[in-house]
Amino acid sequence: MFGIVKVNIAMNISKIKLDKQDRQSPAWLQLCEYIKIVAEERREEFAPREFLGADLFAQIYTLPETIGTLTRVKRVRLYGSNLKRIPPEIGEMSALEYFDPYTSYDLCWFPYEITYCKNLRDSRISTRALYGNYKTRKPFPFLRDNPVRYFSEKVRCSYCRRELEYHTVNQVWISLNIGTDVVPLLANLCSEECERQLPTAPPGYIPYAHKGGVDLKQPGRNQVPYNTL
Repeated sequence: MFGIVKVNIAMNISKIKLDKQDRQSPAWLQLCEYIKIVAEERREEFAPREFLGADLFAQIYTLPETIGTLTRVKRVRLYGSNLKRIPPEIGEMSALEYFDPYTSYDLCWFPYEITYCKNLRDSRISTRALYGNYKTRKPFPFLRDNPVRYFSEKVRCSYCRRELEYHTVNQVWISLNIGTDVVPLLANLCSEECERQLPTAPPGYIPYAHKGGVDLKQPGRNQVPYNTL
């Protein structure tokens, strides 16, 4: 019986959403143009839905790597998006203070690089959709069988920023405070030393970096994190 239950749990663990963005579509090209405008005009808000309109915005499943040029943006508004992932380049948005992807229910995790946004103090995230959230303890996908690949051919270590080939990357999950929420982050690491340098998760969450998977033991479902009591 235990074996059957374990198989059922494994089948219910979400697969990581692939990057299937059509990068030649009108929606994508207009989004790239919008990012260029925001960067050139040094705007403090990034709200692509307002620029693209609801229909085109619904066709966006990831953001361009050029969001790293938005170094003056303080507020990111992605309410109601169909986004499935955010690229690591968000960590280059050094002025970011407010991050709002609320009701973007396919965003189950974020890149570790968002921790580089040192001014980020406020967020609005649909936490029930997140892996490891304290209300449902949504299972983390097993990274050994289900690695994340970005659009670029290479990736940088999330901690030391060393450039890596994908076959050398060690990917792990870690839950950390981002703005006013605790979110699961994906870290791309080059070594065990960089893994040891990762912060400890807040109380009430798995305290260490891990690979996810069906055997991973999370704190009890509906357990309120100690730091919110």
